[in-house]
Amino acid sequence: MRRRPLLYLDVDGPLNPYAAKPERRPDGYSTHRMKPEGRLARHGDTPAYRVRPLRVWLNADHGQRLLELGELYDLAWATTWGAEANTFISPVLGLPDLAVVEWPAMHDEGPDGTFWKTRHLVAHAAGRPFAWVDDELGAPDRRFVAARHAGPALLRHVDARLGLRDADFAALDAFAREAAALR
Repeated sequence: MRRRPLLYLDVDGPLNPYAAKPERRPDGYSTHRMKPEGRLARHGDTPAYRVRPLRVWLNADHGQRLLELGELYDLAWATTWGAEANTFISPVLGLPDLAVVEWPAMHDEGPDGTFWKTRHLVAHAAGRPFAWVDDELGAPDRRFVAARHAGPALLRHVDARLGLRDADFAALDAFAREAAALR
């Protein structure tokens, strides 16, 4: 029996529309101030209290919508936040701890002009159907996945100024139902 498809979730862009102008925060989002360890580490020996918190915009409604998709998918964080997505993002959205994709290398250049995450997610999926939401996806990533991934895949580019929208959730729902029909 084949397992449900994976849904790889990036934080910055899809869930946190960081590229929106502060005065044009998308409707439904609230501001959260966070100090993940990864951010603190980039500031070296600076005491934590002196490091400015990261401004993160999150839409609590996305949590419920992702839980609904969790009926169709196995959800996994595919973000540079790593396991800290479970510490900082999941509680705000009302999500349980999710699986986390561990990156063997971050920000190294991908083959054939691909985003650095692409080859790692193809390896992680290991032929299993998957959907991936990220703000860094493009045509080279789609070509790479089509050539090197044996199962169905949906790579959904999300505008980092807007975050996940109704059309994104509809596309994710449709993909999961199509993948289930193939099982």
